[in-house]
Amino acid sequence: MYNRYLRVTLPRFTSFLSRHKVASCLCALFLFYVYLAIRGPQGLQAWSQKRAEIKQLEQQVAAMRAENDERKLRIQRLESSSSEQEVEIRKQLKLQRPGETTFILPDKNEHAAH
Repeated sequence: MYNRYLRVTLPRFTSFLSRHKVASCLCALFLFYVYLAIRGPQGLQAWSQKRAEIKQLEQQVAAMRAENDERKLRIQRLESSSSEQEVEIRKQLKLQRPGETTFILPDKNEHAAH
């Protein structure tokens, strides 16, 4: 009778052990994967650094767009207004009208270098 009990119970027990081992291995692999996902080179720290970099780049893009818009407006003003053109030409070529007095001040950067 005891022999019969062993023959019936032993296969069930070994199949339970093998299923338990497989489940334990799968659980260990899953936990290892979670650990790597959190602490690995592509983990949370890298993710947060990339988010900060994206934020910084978005701010740079916004600043460049604003600068672009300002330049477009300036170009439109120069194209449409002859007085704006005259002022710009006189400024760049350092020209003056008869009877005008122009004062040229040294740049702050040049003064600080000497």
